[in-house]
This record gives sequence, C-alpha cells and structure tokens, in this order.
Amino acid sequence: MMGRNSQYVGVYVDVSNITQSGGFGMQFDILREFACRGDAVPVRLNAYVAHDPQRAADDPAYRSGQRGFHDKLREQGFKVIVKNTKWYRDEKGDRVGKANADLDLAVDALMQSEKLDRVLLVTGDGDFVKVVSALQNKGCRVEVVAFDNVSPELRSEADNFLSGYLIPNLLGFNSTVPAAKGKDWGEVGARVRGTCYYYNQSKGFGFLRFMKQISMTLWDVDSRKPDSPYSTAFFHRSDLPVEIDPLLLPTRDTIFEFELKKSAKREEDGEHVSFSVGSLKVL
Repeated sequence: MMGRNSQYVGVYVDVSNITQSGGFGMQFDILREFACRGDAVPVRLNAYVAHDPQRAADDPAYRSGQRGFHDKLREQGFKVIVKNTKWYRDEKGDRVGKANADLDLAVDALMQSEKLDRVLLVTGDGDFVKVVSALQNKGCRVEVVAFDNVSPELRSEADNFLSGYLIPNLLGFNSTVPAAKGKDWGEVGARVRGTCYYYNQSKGFGFLRFMKQISMTLWDVDSRKPDSPYSTAFFHRSDLPVEIDPLLLPTRDTIFEFELKKSAKREEDGEHVSFSVGSLKVL
C-alpha cells in the first residue's frame, strides 16, 4: 500500500486450538506486541473463542471465568467472536461437544485482508493452509504462531512460522526448577527457551539460540551483531537431558528450556557468548 510508512496488520487467534495445543495461558498483550513490532498498526485483532452456554448456566465458576477471560481480551483491543458449543451423539453414542470457528476465522481474514499488509494467524490447524495461500495471493505477508501439534503443511505455506514457545514472555514456565526471582527474560538467572543451531560432535559442545527481545528484524539471527534480537548460550554434552541423542544435533525442531548462567567469554568456532545453560530440559 502506497502513501504511508506504517504496516497494517491483522491478528486472528484460534483460541480453542491454541489452548488445547500447548498455549494455555498465552499472554495476549505480548501477542499484540509481537504482531505490531516495527510500529505496525493493528487494524484487526480477532479472537475466536468457544463457549458452552449450557455449562455457563449451571456452573457459576465457569461463567465467571469465561466473562473475565473475554474482558481481558477486550482490554487488549481484541474483538471476541464467540462460538457456542453444540452437543451431539457420535457413532458410539457418546456425547460430544463442538464449537468450530474455522469458517468464521477464514472468511473474516479473507474479507478484511484488502486493508492489511500483514496477517498473523495464531493456530496450528492444517485446515488453514488454503487460507494462507489465498491471503498471500491478495498481497498479504502471512505469519503463523503456534505451540504444539502444528501442521507441517501450515508451517511450510506460511511466509514465516515461529513457535510461540520462543517468543519472550508469550507463555509462562511450568518448570519445577527454580530460577532467580525478579529476572526478566534474557537476564542471568532467568529461564528462556531456544533451539540448538550448532553442535560440535567431536568436541561435545554446542550453542543454543534464543530470542532476547521482540524485534522487526527477526531474520537477523547472527547474535554477534549488536542489533540482533538474538543471543546464544553455550552448553556441553553433559548438560543435555538423557532423552536427547547428541548425534541428532543440531536441530531446530527441538525446543529447549533452560536457565541463563553467567559464563566467561568464549571463542569457540567463531562464537562469542556470555551465557551458559543451567537446568536444561526439553519441552
């Protein structure tokens, strides 16, 4: 779009898919910050939520929790699109509830895309592969954020896919390993998540890359550059959890959670790092 400097962005969140696939407790203020990085203007912020009216009528705690959740979404500027759960009997006679917002999300994103430069889909559902392609054909750049059970086809079709686990502060930690209190993501003593991009098989050490801040230049993965939004942490083979086979490293498919420990400057294979890992585990 000509005649303006800011990008216009639309965010479409499949809340049911995300909460059932690792993203329960996702922070929508951080999601908005991520979507609007680079001073983008949020034209549409849509959250599609499932609601069981029958349960709401019988369960005050559920009713109150749903109302509070929806209010928090609206506080962040999200439009809440509610899909009521419909109950039916399956072939086995079991009672099954369903509240599918896929069609609503797809239609809204396509109709509203005329005024958008960038679309952020927050879902791992492979049913949206064709939606991504259609949005791209309309001239939109399409990004996907999700956590677990992500469709490989959806990841491949998107212009950019990023695991929600890797976005600073988007999701809290359920670790039983304590880290220093009051530490922000990226500080010594804090817990972060990252992936292994380098491993020296013969020497038995490697490096984990983690995003230290939300930035428009997510493509700049060279942590040696002062403006790169990434940093690295050194680890030794002995730090790896038992379920990790070092012969399969490096890999970007495995997400590690770890504590940042202060480390002496290292110059190993051209790397300069000031962190090492503590309490390394696999998600």
